[in-house]
Amino acid sequence: MNNYLIYSIEDDEDISYIIKATLEKQGYKVKSFSDGESFLDSFKNEKPNLILLDMMLPKIQGKDLLRYVRSDPNNDDIQIIIVSANKLTIDKIDGLDLGADDYIAKPFDLLELISRVNAKARRFLNQKKSVAFKDFVINFDNKTLTKNGVFIDLTNSEFKVFTLLVKNRNRVVSKKEIAVELYNDENKENNRTITMLIKSIRKKIDDKDQTIINSRYGIGYIINE
Repeated sequence: MNNYLIYSIEDDEDISYIIKATLEKQGYKVKSFSDGESFLDSFKNEKPNLILLDMMLPKIQGKDLLRYVRSDPNNDDIQIIIVSANKLTIDKIDGLDLGADDYIAKPFDLLELISRVNAKARRFLNQKKSVAFKDFVINFDNKTLTKNGVFIDLTNSEFKVFTLLVKNRNRVVSKKEIAVELYNDENKENNRTITMLIKSIRKKIDDKDQTIINSRYGIGYIINE
């Protein structure tokens, strides 16, 4: 997922480090900023896919940065999650009214942070008509997969699993996540069907040596860039 860029604006060094380390471990590219000025300097040169925004910042406040980003329609595709210690309902509503997409109150659970970011990243990828990865191209409109321009005939379930792995590349996707994708039931994570689907996909994409889809014993599977 390192083609998905996240800007984290947080003046607390410890929290900033935790956010960056946690999300980079998930395979995301993260740039951290301790104030609004440094964020704006970088924002003018490179736009992120997602902004994690602390509202209480030195000098330029989070609300002002939020207004700035949302003032330009060209930034409409940039998703913004407010990460703030202020739990007052009015501040949460103000942030959402100004154009934020989500709100996480400090102190936050790291699993919740990961889940919220993953959801935003999936939405971003789902909006794209296709994704190119190595020799593969996944077309979401007609649900097809090609390798070097050659069509690969996947079943609907195989397409769902391979797409899930590609969208979350550089991160281990658990069998529980795959079960939710296939059956909307995490309790089916030990279903032998998942193992057989992976085996079938590997055969169809010519991954006999498992260099494309790597197994993580007892956990799940990962596709690396």
